[in-house]
Amino acid sequence: MGLVLTAAPAVEPITVDEAKAHLRIDHGEEDALLASLIATSRLQIEAAVGIALITQSWSWRLDAWPDPSAVALPMRPVQSVDAVRIMAADGSIEALSPEQFLVDGASLQPRLLSTSGAWSLPGARALGIEIAFTAGFGGAASDVPPPIRQALLILVAHWYEHREAAGVGEAAARIPDPVSALLTPYRRVRL
Repeated sequence: MGLVLTAAPAVEPITVDEAKAHLRIDHGEEDALLASLIATSRLQIEAAVGIALITQSWSWRLDAWPDPSAVALPMRPVQSVDAVRIMAADGSIEALSPEQFLVDGASLQPRLLSTSGAWSLPGARALGIEIAFTAGFGGAASDVPPPIRQALLILVAHWYEHREAAGVGEAAARIPDPVSALLTPYRRVRL
């Protein structure tokens, strides 16, 4: 399976000026660092919670259908499924028409459902299915829920204050507790 970003977000959920105000920085000497910390913090939060904050496009490749009638999409919130393509044994591509699938974007785990109850099977042995989709809360920073924007500000401040190298699992590398608390309502509950 492969999940590939095909169109990155056009903006970040917070601006450098918002981060500077939060950190009480009144000069522009570290603007490039802050821009990098904002992007890195967004990526860390997106990976930790399984969400896309700002509108972005993805291509997800599968070897086989995990379920005969529904597929749980790997990221949320899903705005649209733009294409479903199936590769035949001869390498030709069949694009499913939008009438052949439904998108359940309202569920905590977004799903792609076959309207016929079964998917066409790929002829390729590997990566014979491609689902192209768009995810995110919206195209503007204001579309991102305020608790997530606040979590981003806190995480940027954390990385700004802790610039030393940290290994995976070390205290300095983990998401601070206030950030985790703000993200709790957006996490998937696993049983």
